[in-house]
Amino acid sequence: QVQLVESGGGLVQPGESLRLSCAASASIFSIYTMGWYRQAPGKQRELVATITNGRRTNYADSVKGRFTISRDNAKNTVYLQMNSLKPEDTAVYYCTAPSTGYWGQGTQVTVSS
Repeated sequence: QVQLVESGGGLVQPGESLRLSCAASASIFSIYTMGWYRQAPGKQRELVATITNGRRTNYADSVKGRFTISRDNAKNTVYLQMNSLKPEDTAVYYCTAPSTGYWGQGTQVTVSS
C-alpha cells in the first residue's frame, strides 16, 4: 500500500521557520505532481503549493515569497520550507499527490507567541 508520511511540524513563534517533509513509500511518485495543502480549525482545506515532476511550482498568494516547495526524487521526498511564519499559518499540513488521491495523515503547525 502506498503511503505518504509527513514530518517536521511543531510549535514556533511568529517570524520563525519550519521545514516539512513528505516521504512517499513508492518511487512511482517521482512522476507525479506533488502538493501541500493545509486546514485550519473551522476552515476548508486549501492549497498551499504544488510542484510538478519538472519542478514547476505554484503557490497560494498567502504564502508567496515565504514558502518554498521542493522535491528530491532520489529520496521520494517533497519538502515545504516555511519562513517568516505567521499565526494565520497555523493549520494541519497535508501532503498529497493530487492525481492519485493519496494523502498523508497530516502534521500540525502552530505559530504562536
